[in-house]
Amino acid sequence: MINQAELLWQCIIEKGANPEDNFKESLNLQPGASDEEFQLIEDTLGVTLLEDMKSFYRVYNGQFWEPGVNPFVRNLILSPTSEIIDNWKFLQEEFDPDDDLKPGIGKELKPVLWNSKWIPIAENGGGDYLCIDTDPSEAGVVGQVLYFWHDWGKRSIEAKNIFEFIEICLKEGSK
Repeated sequence: MINQAELLWQCIIEKGANPEDNFKESLNLQPGASDEEFQLIEDTLGVTLLEDMKSFYRVYNGQFWEPGVNPFVRNLILSPTSEIIDNWKFLQEEFDPDDDLKPGIGKELKPVLWNSKWIPIAENGGGDYLCIDTDPSEAGVVGQVLYFWHDWGKRSIEAKNIFEFIEICLKEGSK
């Protein structure tokens, strides 16, 4: 699985590469994550990380955000493992599981505004997160990728897993 993750990272870098702008450097990629970092996420969030996520993070442990950093896909910055934990803690405090739902929760998701078993792996800087769902409804798939929109109840499933999500993003804008 690590080979597939390495290939996806290579495609991300090549898709954004422009010889004049040092795209890879502008991603501010961090060295790969360790087993200890994965264990800390699992212990803190009370989840079991999926192998595709681990293999993706073993190549690069997210991006360090600073002005001018390029998104790895779409408008998203991939959170390092430490930020995953910080963002998860923030979201845990922000949302009461008993809050009334607004329309827009797909059948693949449990009907909650925030699920503590969602892993916020990327963000757009505006309070929206890309999450991996480790606790789907019966109609969903463990590992499905969803957008968590902070200012409304819509939660949209984007792909069945992180690899599929990245492949979809890489095809966007291709001719």
